[in-house]
Amino acid sequence: MTKWILALAGLLLVTVVAGCSGNKTVATLKGGRITQNDYYKEMKDSSAGKQQLQTMIISKALENQYGKEVSSKQVDKEYNKYKSQYGSSFSSILQQNGMTTAQFKKNIRTNLLTKVALEKNKKVTNKQLKKEWKSYTPKITVSQILVAKKSKATDIINQLNNGGDFTKLAKKYSTDSATKNKGGKMSPFDSDSTSVDTSLKSAAFKLDKVGDISSEPVKKQYGYSILKLDKKPTKGKMSDHTKELKSKLYAGWMQDSTVMQSVISKVLKKANVSIKDNDLKDVLAGYGTNSSSSSSSAKSSK
Repeated sequence: MTKWILALAGLLLVTVVAGCSGNKTVATLKGGRITQNDYYKEMKDSSAGKQQLQTMIISKALENQYGKEVSSKQVDKEYNKYKSQYGSSFSSILQQNGMTTAQFKKNIRTNLLTKVALEKNKKVTNKQLKKEWKSYTPKITVSQILVAKKSKATDIINQLNNGGDFTKLAKKYSTDSATKNKGGKMSPFDSDSTSVDTSLKSAAFKLDKVGDISSEPVKKQYGYSILKLDKKPTKGKMSDHTKELKSKLYAGWMQDSTVMQSVISKVLKKANVSIKDNDLKDVLAGYGTNSSSSSSSAKSSK
């Protein structure tokens, strides 16, 4: 989310630049004025301006080539995930970064388009699937009771060991608003999940049988958790998990700058980009190192 916010915040700085032409006044003050030409020159000479021109070109190329493969329903689904994850603080996070709902959704769409571009331009091999399979663990489901103090967590564990009902105790004591009304039940996660606290993941995968409860409080950033194992599927055969394995590989590649540079280079080459301002002719140079990208064949003229 932070990466998207920063990218869009920068894009807002150059929105006016994209439509600048002529010498129309942007602002006036004592002793002079700032024109569109003045503003455009300052922005194109800045690293932020060049970076955002690059972002705008890439976004348009992705939209042109893969726009039909990302629906508004998909964007809304991703948006609602973030809204649910950040809860009551979501609106303030957007506001602090000068973003509207529409702007954030636009960034989500660009991210989904980038994922489609990756899947279209880089196929998963059987060798890569086998390598991923070696470390693969199916998603497990646990319930948690989150409390502020270790002493309270220990007391709840004692109650559970003496026959206490986990669901009732979660609804009574848990401070986790996202799960307490569901008896503490969390969404399924695997060992690579980035949305689950590391210490909680470690403790969860140590639980062996369905119904097992953590013997000690699990220290987290915002308190202590008691865990109960709800589901722990066996690994089974690789052929039963091809979809999950591919998903994990693509998720890793999305974070690999070398892989994504290669993918975007192919997208830009296909887009046949032509940079018209000679001062900005090298704005896509970073995508011409691994393949013959659009920047190497871009026409430039003032």
